[in-house]
Amino acid sequence: MNVKQLAESIRNFEGVTRKEPIADIVSIFETVRSEYGGTIVDFGDDAAVIDIDSDDVILFAADAIWGKIVNKSPWWTGYTSVVVNVNDISAMGGRPLAMVNVMSSSDGESTNELIRGIRDGIKKFGVPMVGGHMHPDTPYNSLAVSIIGIAKKDCIIRSDSAKEGDVVVVAYDMDGRVGKNSIYSWDTTSFKDADVVRARFMVMQEIGEKKLVTAGKDISNPGTIGTLGMLCETSKVGASVDLSKIPCPDGIDFEQWLKIYPATGYVVTAKAENADECIDIFEKAGIKAAVIGDVDDTCKLEIYDANGRANVFDFNTDGITGIDMNPEKSNKCKCKNRIV
Repeated sequence: MNVKQLAESIRNFEGVTRKEPIADIVSIFETVRSEYGGTIVDFGDDAAVIDIDSDDVILFAADAIWGKIVNKSPWWTGYTSVVVNVNDISAMGGRPLAMVNVMSSSDGESTNELIRGIRDGIKKFGVPMVGGHMHPDTPYNSLAVSIIGIAKKDCIIRSDSAKEGDVVVVAYDMDGRVGKNSIYSWDTTSFKDADVVRARFMVMQEIGEKKLVTAGKDISNPGTIGTLGMLCETSKVGASVDLSKIPCPDGIDFEQWLKIYPATGYVVTAKAENADECIDIFEKAGIKAAVIGDVDDTCKLEIYDANGRANVFDFNTDGITGIDMNPEKSNKCKCKNRIV
């Protein structure tokens, strides 16, 4: 597959295109967003940031598990619901505090497997489930979890603050395996000791407190390039990525890897002079990291290798989520359409 074909494949990947409805949903709240007292960040980041009139802030996030996964494995659904929520807090430099859930189930066996998965996730990550709501009689199975965390106000890692001239760094736990329920899932936690898992997901807190990055996100369902695209979109910047610099585990197809949700994986931007220290902290925690590109002012995300270049996203005309986190920059990278 050449670079242009790869760019088109990523642009049309379901993990990217299923973000399309977000802007329409957020637009309904536009008339009341100004009513949010103490909100520093709301829609568009891994977690909302709530000011509590102290040096700390509350991080507040929620995730539901994709229906395709729920139907294949209720246990993995429960376990993953912990993983993805912990990652949302970690990605912003925070420490997870507690979770609640809303569960729906059509049968007792599925209910028990969902709960066992949640229990095993709690044991692994050390973040308690403190409440929730159960629907035991629905014709389907579903699970959504919400989480709160805490972070230093001046150490938050946001996704809308990348700057032209920054470098792009990716970081992955390469010690993993493709999940049983999806070729786009990379399990890095279920088979590891809890102390190893917890040390790795807390690495972003150290990076945030040392102020080594300008922006960041955990790599989620849109994959590496899609997640970087969301970061560029909210920051109203562009980026150029050298595909040859992206670490990839042995035996994994490269296109598949670019679309994978890596469980423990981050994309961050940093000033060039801070990149080496940032990478060193990741690697001391057992996470492989590398500079893969540069941030620019084109409002386009471009990928390239020795054989060519191609635009994956052009935020002058298109968008992924369409969320405007920087209204003061509304004349820049103002997309007319979302990626479809």
